[in-house]
Amino acid sequence: MALLRRTARHRGAAAGMALLALFLLAAVFAPGIAPRDPLAQTLDEGLSGPSSSHWLGQDKFGRDVLSRLIHGARLSLAVGLGTVGISLLIGLAAGSLAGFLGGAADRIFTGACDVLLAFPGILLAIGIAAVRGPSFGNVLFALSVLGWVGYARVIRSQVLSVKTREFVESARAVGSSPARLLLRHILPNAISPILVEATFGIARAIVAEAGLSFLGLGVAPPAPSWGSMIGEGRHFLFIAPHLVTAPGAAILLTVMAFNFVGDGLRDALDVTTTATP
Repeated sequence: MALLRRTARHRGAAAGMALLALFLLAAVFAPGIAPRDPLAQTLDEGLSGPSSSHWLGQDKFGRDVLSRLIHGARLSLAVGLGTVGISLLIGLAAGSLAGFLGGAADRIFTGACDVLLAFPGILLAIGIAAVRGPSFGNVLFALSVLGWVGYARVIRSQVLSVKTREFVESARAVGSSPARLLLRHILPNAISPILVEATFGIARAIVAEAGLSFLGLGVAPPAPSWGSMIGEGRHFLFIAPHLVTAPGAAILLTVMAFNFVGDGLRDALDVTTTATP
């Protein structure tokens, strides 16, 4: 709670948390908030602009854009949180063990990370998604394949720094086991940069998912996705710009909100170390 209060003192972070709260509420309560069924079609009203009955207009199939936007928040936030959650688990385990054990384990880890970082992340994700097919699980897998590397590198560098401090040496001198040293004394004092990087990572994952969905490699239609909504609307940009501007604004606001929160969290923790993109 103290960390939350310190973060909220940052004006941008406070605004970001307010925006995120709105998007989270929309995602959780989408069926009750959305004015219409996001999959219901009214073909004779296709490409209609905003009106009193459809505040953000209708797409080419006559589906309500606002309802699809609200339900799309579920997918975008689930992908962002899911990708970062999976990447964090793998990265924390690999990076902390490499930094704590050192020696050959650390050299193997560093070499593996260098090889993986040689691959362009988004291109590899596109290739994996194209081979495995469009689905929620495949999107998570594609974005997590390289997503863990940045977190692992950060936690490794932090563990290398913390494990030489006096309180760790004191715990080792009194007979603490290696597992206790790592889990009880080192990781709690090395985790702060990961928390900051995770907030930026969620924003990156949301943009990456939107890109995959834009290319038709995200969640299979007709499930609403902000990226696929932009992809469908680009063909009607000049006659129905609302099809692109609405989901585009949603992506922009969500990414900005996470970045603002990340800035505030970084200031609250006074962290300067970030993961390699």
